[in-house]
Amino acid sequence: MRYSNKVNKIVYGGDYNPEQWPEEVWQEDMKLLKEAHIDIVTLNVFSWAAIQPSEEEYDFTKLDKIMDMVRDNGFQVCLATSTGAHPAWMAKKYPDVLRTEFSGMKRKFGGRHNSCPNSPAYRKYSVRLAEKLAERYKDYDNIVAWHISNEYGGECYCENCEKAFRIWLKKKYGTIEALNRAWNTAFWGHTFYEWDEIVLPNLLSEHFEYDRSRFQGITLDYKRFNSESLLECFRLESEAIKKITPDIPVTTNLMGFYKMLDYKMWAKYMDVVSWDNYPANEDSPAMIAMSHDLMRGIGGGKPFLLMEQTPSVANWMPYNALKRPGVMRLWSYQAAAHGADSIMFFQMRRSVGGCEKFHGAVIDHAGTNQTRVYREVQALGKELERIGAETLGAVTETKAALYFDWDNWWAIESSSGPSCELKYKDEVLNYYEALHSLNIPVDIVGPEDDLGKYSLLIAPILYMTKPGYDDKIRKFVSDGGTFVTTFFSGIVDDHDLVILGGYPGRLRDILGIWVEEEDALAPEVENRFVYNGKQYPARLLCDLSHPESSALSVLSRYEEDFYAGMPVITKNEFGKGRAYYVAARSDKAFYRDFMSDICSEAGIASVTEPQEGLEATVRFNENGRFLFLLNHSDNELEVALEKAGVDLITGGEYKRGEKVILKGKDTAIIKQKDDLE
Repeated sequence: MRYSNKVNKIVYGGDYNPEQWPEEVWQEDMKLLKEAHIDIVTLNVFSWAAIQPSEEEYDFTKLDKIMDMVRDNGFQVCLATSTGAHPAWMAKKYPDVLRTEFSGMKRKFGGRHNSCPNSPAYRKYSVRLAEKLAERYKDYDNIVAWHISNEYGGECYCENCEKAFRIWLKKKYGTIEALNRAWNTAFWGHTFYEWDEIVLPNLLSEHFEYDRSRFQGITLDYKRFNSESLLECFRLESEAIKKITPDIPVTTNLMGFYKMLDYKMWAKYMDVVSWDNYPANEDSPAMIAMSHDLMRGIGGGKPFLLMEQTPSVANWMPYNALKRPGVMRLWSYQAAAHGADSIMFFQMRRSVGGCEKFHGAVIDHAGTNQTRVYREVQALGKELERIGAETLGAVTETKAALYFDWDNWWAIESSSGPSCELKYKDEVLNYYEALHSLNIPVDIVGPEDDLGKYSLLIAPILYMTKPGYDDKIRKFVSDGGTFVTTFFSGIVDDHDLVILGGYPGRLRDILGIWVEEEDALAPEVENRFVYNGKQYPARLLCDLSHPESSALSVLSRYEEDFYAGMPVITKNEFGKGRAYYVAARSDKAFYRDFMSDICSEAGIASVTEPQEGLEATVRFNENGRFLFLLNHSDNELEVALEKAGVDLITGGEYKRGEKVILKGKDTAIIKQKDDLE
């Protein structure tokens, strides 16, 4: 399934900002980019100030020139709307476009994400600009996609947002009485009598720090509202463009596990999901892979676009380490292995000033084709031309699903207790890393996704059980599926109100246990348990539970403290399937051993034999099946092939059982043959 019929390969390029450069530089850039096998540029990301110097004046002169130049030089275009940073005149004339921070501080002009999503002025002028761009460039046949704004994010706590929030709440709850019930406003005398008594939850009202609220109901709803407010800005621009260019896909660049925006909801309104991959120095290959899988997952399993990555170095981290030789290529192919149909960078030419002047680029300050980074980009571009259209539109096939939900994330980490160390994404990563180390592919799913094609569903810290989701799990397990969940699950409903009658609430019959208490352990404290003859640590939270199903097996028990002997891991036979409960956080060795057993029982096999440092995935389309082998280590690895095939990168042919030799940081993409020769 291709996102555009205008592409015939993995597009290769990225952000180009010619407005920052004199025109005599442009032609030299065209030459250097073509030499690097670049074939697409993202234009107009931050040109609003140049295009609209005053309220009624628009000047497209420079953009016209560069649009014509890139077309004449054979480049495709991802055309942005420039609305990620409003111009100075707008802030002066319409101060309502300026955000108010969580602290209550009113922003002045500056920075980048400084537009209030509920500002009438911002919405008016951003949509008008999008319309003008679409009308002006609608006949350019090299526009592959529209890029709305840039990296939407942040929050606003201004009066416009407060008024809009009250309208949003009235639409959601209908009456103030229903709102009071949903938020349990009897607590601490929070009862509201009129809608205009509701104030935004920030440091001026409900929060004692950003991630801890005294009143979780209003905080959870405000996070939903903020995400939807920014989404509405995206949708308004998208709809304006679609009226003029209905056949050009529309996207915006997301940011992986970005907490402030519910990307699962956003993806419903994007023709193709795209995102910017900027791992922290300490991120593991599994963490990077999980972010790619999240982007594929929110898009319903369809391929996505890698809109940005740095070819060499970022600029905002405390220590901005270079990507070592081979890492840019390796991480680019890792994106493709998990579903990317583009490899794109920020930026094409390194800026001379501003906060990104030391951010990596294809063309460095030296302005030549002689840098290490340029040569690596050039070499990868040549390989992508060789691969051509083979993998375009290819999807991933997996029997394992990992549940992730933004409402659950917000609710867990806004809560006061049980532990400040409890982080939703951390526990999801524990299970993902185990699957990744076993070379078992996984889809990341949300509450609305169908579970019919999966045999395993893992839902770490399923704190919030949304209406009907327990029935979905119940059917999944009854029909023969394997369900795994953990401590602090089944606690609250979608309003963050505790489900009474004993933990884990609506999941209690499926899991066959009653959780009576939870013990929060400090980082230096741990309990222990034995699983399959090996001892593992029990950390963070320890659930104290009681078996209450005749079909339940206790697989391990605590060894220490007053709850020694109580269950840590339980397995409940339920219908044709089984449900596991893991009552405490443990270590990497446990998760790998446990998930190996679970996958074996569920009939889920590794893509290829696991090895330290080896990542393996499979994508398939009408052209065939493609085995991606990535060596994240510095050591040489040998991988025996179960099927014959040809390496799309090198052209090398392999027989069944023959070994692929992967040097350190190397990659192979094996197009598998149907026969077993």
